[in-house]
Amino acid sequence: MGGSCFVIMGFGEKTDFQSNPQRVLNLDRTYENIIKPAVEDAGLTCVRADEIIHSTVIDKPMYDNLLAADLVVADLSTANVNAAYELGVRHALRPHRTIVLAEKNFSFPFDLSHLSIMRYEHLGKDIGAGEAKKVTRELKEKIVALMDDPEPDSPVFVFIPSLQPASLTKAAVATAAPPPPSERIDQNSFAELLASFHAEKDSIKSTEDWAVPLALLKRLRKMQPDDPYIVQQLALATYKFQQPDKKTSLVNAKNILAVLAPQTSSDAETVGLWGAIHKRLWEEIANPEDLDEAVRAYARGYYIKNDYYNGINYAFMLNVRAFHRAGDEALADRVLARRIRADVLVLCDQLSQIESVADEENANPGVGSDDPFWIQATKVEALFGLGRKNEADLLKAQIFKERERLDKAGWMEDCLNEQLKKLGALLVA
Repeated sequence: MGGSCFVIMGFGEKTDFQSNPQRVLNLDRTYENIIKPAVEDAGLTCVRADEIIHSTVIDKPMYDNLLAADLVVADLSTANVNAAYELGVRHALRPHRTIVLAEKNFSFPFDLSHLSIMRYEHLGKDIGAGEAKKVTRELKEKIVALMDDPEPDSPVFVFIPSLQPASLTKAAVATAAPPPPSERIDQNSFAELLASFHAEKDSIKSTEDWAVPLALLKRLRKMQPDDPYIVQQLALATYKFQQPDKKTSLVNAKNILAVLAPQTSSDAETVGLWGAIHKRLWEEIANPEDLDEAVRAYARGYYIKNDYYNGINYAFMLNVRAFHRAGDEALADRVLARRIRADVLVLCDQLSQIESVADEENANPGVGSDDPFWIQATKVEALFGLGRKNEADLLKAQIFKERERLDKAGWMEDCLNEQLKKLGALLVA
């Protein structure tokens, strides 16, 4: 068939603020498992904005592609305003060959009922193999039909039929204007750098190993300075690297994350990171303000998202604060910590069932994700904190054995043991 397809969508892990509780969707899974295979199977070349090598400004090649691409596929999942804007530009430029997708829980602040939107389903951050296969087939069929006999799908041209499409004669697909001499073009695309970052992050075994992911994130931020995921990961890598010293790295991470307004943000990922930074600042310098800020942040993150990560850390910080209080205030914190742990146990069991279903569909259990370990590790901590030590020890032995079987044993086990040691000291006090 031939031709080009430009994909409009976010990248990496993005928070879906429209879902209740919040979910984090890995949009790369949609691109890699659904959109790109469907486009290429239909005989077109496929490119997403983050795959283009460009200077620090993406606008020129993006507009070129929105105008010149034979087909545009737009995924509006997580109510991505950039994707919605780019879709509007495409609709203003071309009367047809634009397909819109969205995750099934998608909703938007304004009316998009005039658009035909294909739906698909995320299972947590991933997409089940069966769902990916079904939607890929449906998308390919739609692409083939549109390329053979395009119908107007732009509401602009439908409602203003006398409008003439923009000229394509000067469009240059996937090119950018020469950057000023002071600008250095990175020789890797955003997608290549992000893939390298994920690979390096997955291989980390010690504090020093964060040097390479941190360097990659700094390059990524030059390309996308305002992307929340990059800012979050940069803050995380900064304090994990612990250079030039632990306290300074935490302060630097705090300043990086501040641009996302974590004290008022509705993003549970941002709020949870804010809690983690202040938890470590408390451990480092014992400032009561950091202790209270960590409690507040984890509490907000937990109630926003109803997730195990913020919940178990919220409970832990309540015990820390109770240790430094007396009387009714200490008692109130301890009682609330127990209630939160009981709720977290339920969450962990529910997530474990979801992970089991996803593993069965993908026939590839445990590969490419550390979530199963952290879910079970959180359950161990919750059981331990509730005084169910025998159950905690048994589960811990099981998950450690599984890590050894997968040849993944390392810092995660050390992290859990250290956390249980800290919690044990708080509970006997």
